[in-house]
Amino acid sequence: MTSHRIGSREEWLAARAELLDREKEHTRVGDTLARQRRELPWVPVEKQYRLQTADGPRTLAELFDGSSQLVVYHFMFGPDYKAGCPSCSSTADSFDGVLLHLKACDVTMICVSRAPIDNLLDYRQRMGWSFNWASSYGSEFNFDFGLSDGEPMMNAPGNPLLEANELSLLKLLNEQPALCDHLPLVAIQNASASGTSLDRYFTEGYGVSTFANVGDTVYHCYSSYARGTECLMGYYAILDLAPKGRDEGEQPMGWLRRRDEYGAKA
Repeated sequence: MTSHRIGSREEWLAARAELLDREKEHTRVGDTLARQRRELPWVPVEKQYRLQTADGPRTLAELFDGSSQLVVYHFMFGPDYKAGCPSCSSTADSFDGVLLHLKACDVTMICVSRAPIDNLLDYRQRMGWSFNWASSYGSEFNFDFGLSDGEPMMNAPGNPLLEANELSLLKLLNEQPALCDHLPLVAIQNASASGTSLDRYFTEGYGVSTFANVGDTVYHCYSSYARGTECLMGYYAILDLAPKGRDEGEQPMGWLRRRDEYGAKA
């Protein structure tokens, strides 16, 4: 017997109509936020970044691949990781299916990580992906856009776009390293599954950035980090519709595995 509230069809219709008003309001707010993102000032990218790809070195402008807009997913895969972050991997599982649709709208989407290109390509083959993946190894790209630091991110000045509670957590962990034992389960799991130590795992971050190419100039248009990338996690949008929602208890994302690991024993 379920403990959930039971009602009649009439009660459901009335409650659903009330919720629909809130959903429409949420949609309108989302439209406003999207417009405000587009209205952000663009910043010229003055450095001549050179990233490695399966087809050899490419400048940032060349990664647009004929489009005027570029979306970069900053995938957590550090130089000393043995494999890509499982959470980032679950996000990237949806990318291949949208690439042609984005291209039809003048948008190219790629992933960028700091691991050497051979590591990225080997992992891409394992996961069965085909999207373009560029390595920023030896480049300042990840550092300049707030995704990497030579020391653990918790010891760094911090990305100014991280939420205040995340910055407080990183500061606290820096002052009291023993608290690492009380980090969310997903951080500990992901570090282990990536084949690196917890402190080395935190030398990298994840996020999304957008760029525009006009004439001979590339512009940085937008970046978001951490939960700001949740819009790319298609499974969460579906789980939010499901009867039990995300049902994650006190360990958000603790259930996530790579697509080829769900059948493996814990």
